[in-house]
Amino acid sequence: MNGGAAVQSLRALVLAPHGRDAAVAISLIEQAGIASRACRDLGGLVEALDDDTAFVFITEEAIRTADLKPLTTWLASQPAWSDLPFVLVTHHGGGPERNPIAGRWLEALGNVSFIERPFHPMTLISLVRATVAGRRRQLETRSLLEHLRQSELGLQRANDELERRVEERTAELQHAHDELLAQIAERARTEEQLRQLQKLESIGQLTGGVAHDFNNLLTAVLGNLELLRKRLPPNPGIDRLIEGATQGAQRGAALTQRLLAFARRQALQPKPTDFAELVRGMGDLLRRSLGPSIAIEFDLPAGLPPALADQNQIELALLNLAVNARDAMPDGGRLVIAVSLERVPAARDLAAGDYVRLSVSDTGSGMDAQTLGRAIEPFFSTKEVGKGTGLGLSMIHGLALQLKGALRLHSEVGRGTRAELWLPVADGKAVAATADAELGADPGKRRLKLLFVDDDFLISLSTAALLEDLGHEVVKAASGAAALEVLESGKPIDLMITDYAMPGMTGVQLAEAARRLRPGLPILLATGYADLPARTRIDLPRLSKPYQQKQLAERITALVG
Repeated sequence: MNGGAAVQSLRALVLAPHGRDAAVAISLIEQAGIASRACRDLGGLVEALDDDTAFVFITEEAIRTADLKPLTTWLASQPAWSDLPFVLVTHHGGGPERNPIAGRWLEALGNVSFIERPFHPMTLISLVRATVAGRRRQLETRSLLEHLRQSELGLQRANDELERRVEERTAELQHAHDELLAQIAERARTEEQLRQLQKLESIGQLTGGVAHDFNNLLTAVLGNLELLRKRLPPNPGIDRLIEGATQGAQRGAALTQRLLAFARRQALQPKPTDFAELVRGMGDLLRRSLGPSIAIEFDLPAGLPPALADQNQIELALLNLAVNARDAMPDGGRLVIAVSLERVPAARDLAAGDYVRLSVSDTGSGMDAQTLGRAIEPFFSTKEVGKGTGLGLSMIHGLALQLKGALRLHSEVGRGTRAELWLPVADGKAVAATADAELGADPGKRRLKLLFVDDDFLISLSTAALLEDLGHEVVKAASGAAALEVLESGKPIDLMITDYAMPGMTGVQLAEAARRLRPGLPILLATGYADLPARTRIDLPRLSKPYQQKQLAERITALVG
């Protein structure tokens, strides 16, 4: 309420029950410009009181013997800005200084102005005007306080809104900050994984190339050792030396196979394989390999679908993992081998789909994070010198990648290690393992004319000698172009054996050109690793390096008979 409105609504209340006192008082009050209302008694006066009461005009007779408690109760409940004024008309004795009972009224009513009968009308009018002016100031104070209260409420609302916005913005900034930190951490992890993949890819390319060249050398070494054994007269000492050299070369061949496995260049024959049946079939071998101090437990549920895998390589991988676990438990422990079917959403190391998981868990010493990060690197080993090549896990890692799967390692120091081989579920039924069939007749019974193609002089020399020792006639060619010249010459050839990796023309390209010249010509492809094209117009039988005379003989028999 503003000050002007407050003044317009003010009215005086009059309690003067005797004679014409009320009428006279109302007339004089209205002359002062204030509306007024007469009350019949004290109770009616209390009922009529409100914030718009300008003042109360009371005569002494009206309250001399009345109970003032209702009135004092109302006065006590006034708001802080209000102090309702009273004009009290007394008889002889005047105010408190001459009328002791007036002190009681002053204490009860508070803001009291005394006027003694008889009084001049202008005295009352002047007193009314002064009293109303004071009441107006109270009402103005009320308006100012209300305005201040509304301003405070507005400021409080504005402050609450500001705090809410600050909290929201702070939460948004914190969320953005957390997201940024998460993105930075994820980027760092991704970059680290990318660096690791690039590192492993570079190592794989290097090891694959070294293994290929090493296989070529071992082919010549093993071939020449076989010929030496045949051509030298029996001598125990010389036989021991040749046998030692042969075993060393064969160990080298096994080492290159592991290198090729890591480089994903080994020749695989993936087929639908029942992992649970495979593990059960290896139970006795695993027990003998691990010894009595290792308790082996199997979790091999029935009815799992087959995985697409090379059974021989999986058996070798499982044996490697079991032996690694044994070495991590020198005082004995527990080994759990489990097979399960898992559905995988798209992940960094696996495409989305169904996978068979082969897990090998031990209770051994475990690995710290740094060791775990290097575990699949070739030649990295925590074993003593001479007790490991450091190629076991790298071979399994390469095998898993070559089969479109993954090797996952989990380990904590003092809490053991769990190695998981994940391979995709195969279409079709599992193929039972079969032993290699004995091939046909002794190729020495039939003399063949063979075209042998290899750009490596040592391999060409040793392999030609092995073939001639089998009784065959050998025509040698050092390149694909030279081999095509032999075929174009019309010279009779029963079988062509060619290397794959040759400068100028690969073995596959040579085979395609040779088939155009001689469509029915049998061709055997020799290779030191398996990075052959996925699709070729012709399907060629392969012979992996390093090979020995028996393998040559068996392949020739299978192709020519």
